[in-house]
Amino acid sequence: MTQTKIPSISCAFDSGNIVVQSVSPTPTGTFRAELAIRKDKDSDFFQWFHFRVAAQPGDDLELVITGLKESAYPGGWPGYRACVSEDRDFWERTDTSYDADAGTLTIHYQMTGGVAWFAYFAPYSIERHHDLVAEIASRAGVRHRELGLSIEGQPIDCLEMGEGPVQVWLYARQHPGESMAEWWMEGALEKLTDPADPHARLLRSKCTLHIVPNMNPDGSARGHLRTNAAGVNLNREWHEPSADRSPEVLCVRNAMDATGVHWAMDVHGDEAIPHVFIAGFDGIPSWTEDQGTRYERYRDLLASRTPDFQTKQGYPRAPAGRANLSMSTNQLAERFGASHGCVAMTLEMPFKDNDDLPDPDQGWSPERSKLLAHDCLAVLAEMVAG
Repeated sequence: MTQTKIPSISCAFDSGNIVVQSVSPTPTGTFRAELAIRKDKDSDFFQWFHFRVAAQPGDDLELVITGLKESAYPGGWPGYRACVSEDRDFWERTDTSYDADAGTLTIHYQMTGGVAWFAYFAPYSIERHHDLVAEIASRAGVRHRELGLSIEGQPIDCLEMGEGPVQVWLYARQHPGESMAEWWMEGALEKLTDPADPHARLLRSKCTLHIVPNMNPDGSARGHLRTNAAGVNLNREWHEPSADRSPEVLCVRNAMDATGVHWAMDVHGDEAIPHVFIAGFDGIPSWTEDQGTRYERYRDLLASRTPDFQTKQGYPRAPAGRANLSMSTNQLAERFGASHGCVAMTLEMPFKDNDDLPDPDQGWSPERSKLLAHDCLAVLAEMVAG
C-alpha cells in the first residue's frame, strides 16, 4: 500500500512569511493547507506572504490563507491572484479566490515539478539587492555611498551618477512588502547606466542622480509588509526621523539636506487599486503654482508615453494646508520647495493586474515594473531638457 506523502510548506528564508496551521489530503485527492500570515514585528500590519511548497509532480494544492478580515488592506484581496514560480525566475499568476465573509484567500495550483514558491508579489531578495548594487557600482561613472545602517545593521546603499546641477532622488521600498518597487529600481539603474541610451546620457549630463534601491532592508528580509525592525512605518517618519526608530529615513534625509532636491520619486505598490498612478504634494503649506504645474506636466507626459499609466484613478487630493508632512513626498516638496522648486511624487504600481492593460498570465509583473521605470526616466529627461 502506497502511503500518501503530505506536502511540506516552509518560509525560513529571506522575506519568507507564512504560518502553517494544517496540511491534509481531501477525499477528492487534493491537498488542503490552512495557513495564516505573520504580523510585522511589533506591529499589527500584515498582508505580505512568501512560502514554498515541496510536493509531488501532479499534486493538486488548495492553499487557504485565513484571518484576512484583519489584514492591513482587506480591499486588496477581491480580484487578486497569487504569484507562483517553480524556478524563482519567471513568476506567473494562479487561480485564486477570496471569500469576504470568511476572510479567506484560496489559492489553487497543480504542481509541475517537486517544489514551488508562492508570494504576494514576485519577491526581490536581499541577495539580489546586493548583486544589483555590486553590478551597478562597478559600471563606469557610478559612485557608491553607504548613507547609514538600518536598525539591524544592514547598509542603506545609494548609487550616484551624473555631474549636472539638477539634484534627482529616487528611492524605494520604504514599505518592504512592495517588492515591485525594487524591480522598478533595477530597470531604472539598468537604463541609467546604459552608455547607448539617449535619455540616460541627457539625464547624466544635466542631473546628479541619487538612487536608493531599498530603504528598508530589515523589513524586506523579515517578510514584513510595511514596517522596519522596530515596527515603524518609515513613510510616516519624515517630519522627525530618529536614530532609535527610523535611522533609515534619518540617514537618507540628511543626505538630501546636503545635496538639496529638485526632483524626487518615492516608488511604491498599492494593494487595492488595479492601476498605475502617481500622487503629488497637494496641501503642503508652501505649495506654489510652478510646483503644481511641473508635477502635472510630468504626470500628463507619462500618461501619453505609456498605456500602463493613467491619471483617472488614484488617491484623493489633500485640501490646502492639510498635507501630511510625515510622508516623504509632502515633506520633500515642502522642505525643498522654496530653495529648489522641488517636485516630489509617489509612484504606485498594483499588486493585482493593471486593469488598463490586463495580462492574464502574469498580471502586473517584475518585467512591467522595469519597463515602467524606463518610461518614467524618459519623461524626466524631457522635463529637465527644457
